[in-house]
Amino acid sequence: MAPRSRTELHVLLDDIRARADLRARRESDPVGFVHRYRTTLDRELVALLAASVAFGNVKAIRAKLAELLERIGPSPSRAADDPETLFARLETFRHRVYQGEDLARLLVGARRVQRRAGTLGKAFARELANADARGLEPHLALREALGVFCDAIRGEGGLPRAGEEDASGRRGPRHLLADARAGSGAKRLHLFLRWMVRPADGIDLGLWAEDVPAARLLMPVDVHIHKLARNVGLTRRKDVSFRTAVEITTALAAFDASDPTRYDFSLCHMGMLQRCPSARDPARCEGCGVKPVCRHWPRSGVRSGSSVELRRKTSPRST
Repeated sequence: MAPRSRTELHVLLDDIRARADLRARRESDPVGFVHRYRTTLDRELVALLAASVAFGNVKAIRAKLAELLERIGPSPSRAADDPETLFARLETFRHRVYQGEDLARLLVGARRVQRRAGTLGKAFARELANADARGLEPHLALREALGVFCDAIRGEGGLPRAGEEDASGRRGPRHLLADARAGSGAKRLHLFLRWMVRPADGIDLGLWAEDVPAARLLMPVDVHIHKLARNVGLTRRKDVSFRTAVEITTALAAFDASDPTRYDFSLCHMGMLQRCPSARDPARCEGCGVKPVCRHWPRSGVRSGSSVELRRKTSPRST
């Protein structure tokens, strides 16, 4: 991006985030369920469950999460300490490619890792430190740590390891935890990390802030973030991959190196509300907060360097 466009985008992103009603949006997002629990142990487990099923229609995700958590009971950590009862409670649960057994195994595996390390955060921080000690580049170290962390959960819960087929032949068991080392964007895993690591702001919870710096996070890149990022020049890549997530995160780090994913929640929701297109669309683009710097729209009428003008052109719909 040209320096002028980069400065304007920074102003717009800060404005969008400042005006977003984060607490109101939280209740239409899977992360809202995490905030209903009080202990770190329960919040970690609910966050892992919520992030793992966070693909597709948000209303459907929230409805199934509500059912899942009601079946599990008031304390997921205590429920996971009794696998036999947990499996019985989830026996008839179904959500897309998942069966109740898959989610029970995820919960039991995560709880066993949690018990061994004290918290999931401590377990992940240990793997990140191990990867750093090997001299890996920071983003590659994060990817490696995620891979080992997820391997431990799979192993403890009886889920197939990365690259393995489940004995049942179903897709669900191996789809729960992405293999971050395989080159995919692993959006759901990075979403989970964002919830746990970023400072508490009404959306993210900061539970791991003392053990993992927010500067280490990667953007959770889905189709909404990818389209927005391409449209405003944060990436030219056409795939939703690890490299794309690194490229977008690196661009955002120019705005805040200590917390590059701080814009993720508001941008993702804006992309969903606007149904961000891949081409100029006057109806869908009307009111979009980053329209002044979007590659599909001419720059005429935007006074460079004028934050007042940029804010005036950003309607409330963009939040």
